[in-house]
Amino acid sequence: MAARADATIDALLDFVKQSRGFDFTGYKRSSIERRVSKRMAEVEVDRCDEYIDYLQLNSGEFAELFNTLLINTTAFFRDPQAWKILADDVVPQLLAARPPDSPLRIWSAGCASGEEPYTVAMVFARVMGDVAFRDRVKIYATDVDEEALDQARHGAYLPRQIEDIPRDALERFFEQTDQRFVFRKDLRRCVIFGRNDLVQDAPISHIDLLVCRNTLMYFTAETQAQILRRFHFALDDDGVLMLGKSEMLITHADLFTPIELKSRVFRKVMRVARRERTRVLAFDPGNGASQTVGETLRETAFDIGSGAQVVLDASGVLVMANETARRMFGLGVSDSGRPIQDLELSYRPVELRSHLDTLSKELRPIEIKSVRTGAADRERVVDVRLTPLRSDGGLMGTSISYLDVTEARKLQDEVTRSKRELEHAYEELQTTVEELETTNEELQSTNEELETTNEELQSTNEELETMNEELQSSN
Repeated sequence: MAARADATIDALLDFVKQSRGFDFTGYKRSSIERRVSKRMAEVEVDRCDEYIDYLQLNSGEFAELFNTLLINTTAFFRDPQAWKILADDVVPQLLAARPPDSPLRIWSAGCASGEEPYTVAMVFARVMGDVAFRDRVKIYATDVDEEALDQARHGAYLPRQIEDIPRDALERFFEQTDQRFVFRKDLRRCVIFGRNDLVQDAPISHIDLLVCRNTLMYFTAETQAQILRRFHFALDDDGVLMLGKSEMLITHADLFTPIELKSRVFRKVMRVARRERTRVLAFDPGNGASQTVGETLRETAFDIGSGAQVVLDASGVLVMANETARRMFGLGVSDSGRPIQDLELSYRPVELRSHLDTLSKELRPIEIKSVRTGAADRERVVDVRLTPLRSDGGLMGTSISYLDVTEARKLQDEVTRSKRELEHAYEELQTTVEELETTNEELQSTNEELETTNEELQSTNEELETMNEELQSSN
């Protein structure tokens, strides 16, 4: 029975994903089921398949369902001590570590109706001053709920929503209208709202401070780990992550280290890039096997290269051929050590021997563009590059690479064809414009002739009226 219930919930979540692009599969299952059941009870529907029908008939119900699933509970200066740590310690450290005119990029993820990013703005403006804040700070506020984002963009809040804002901040940063308090427009321009799904969408990069409070707790542990890896990528080397009270990061010490654990403020842990660790291992003189490791890595990297490549020694003997080249030219183990003139690749797809002679004399790279190879139905286009390998000024060997440019050539041909068609269309348009101008001139000339005729008729009419008056006078 439980499996059947799960299947119906899965069908509902899949329908929501296909219909509106919201993916709730990473959210905690128990929470999703509880909130869906709550919403179904409110519209008096018992089964998920019936609720899918209800959503299809009532498009406005999607917004109600999303509001129930996403909760969107937020407030200004929620957990005041955490914001005090940010203002007293974190922001001054961030500013001190950067040039005085460098930009600051902040990401408020899961911003709901905007209270959190506007709180961040107030904290930074208080520390930096309004002018420096406007000049340097950009706050990217994101959420999956478009309705909440629309509310956030207006920056207008009811009296009950601003109760937790300190009195001096309220007077400094808000303007009161008849029924609402509106965040100052000049500072609001620094806050950019947009939709971003933390599970599916790419993270914003080069972030100095990332604020995501009481959002991760709605996701499964696996999804939380995925999101935290994205946050780690998003932050600059000394970037700071600020989470909510319920989010500890106990199992992610490799990504973030606490600045103030009680307030859930963390700093990004720098990782040594994998390629740097490999390089150190390969060239560490203290490692007896270092040269072997380095050679193996170089040979493996050469062999799996995407383009075909062969290497000849100074006398033109085949020394190496990567996997792509072996497939392309049908080379086997027995071909290693053979002179290139004995191999098919010396003349197919292009004659190489004369180019090799030129290269050995001039010791400069040679490129042969747009060489066609393969049968007509499978024809490919490659650029061939011969590069001298020199040591102590002399020729040590030659690297010959074959870059497949078939798709690029097709694209170039399409661009050329489109350009010709565009030029032809432009010529036709120009002709049409010229014809229209000619027609317009003719119409204008006709109009002038009509005006002249009209004037002549009017003059004739006046003469007739004069003659008529004279005749009446004679009678």
